[in-house]
Amino acid sequence: MIILGIIVVLLFVYLFYALFNPEKF
Repeated sequence: MIILGIIVVLLFVYLFYALFNPEKF
């Protein structure tokens, strides 16, 4: 499922963003 893969990638990007910007979460 290509759509499922895109969702997983976006989730990882969101998690990394949260790690580098903890003050916003």
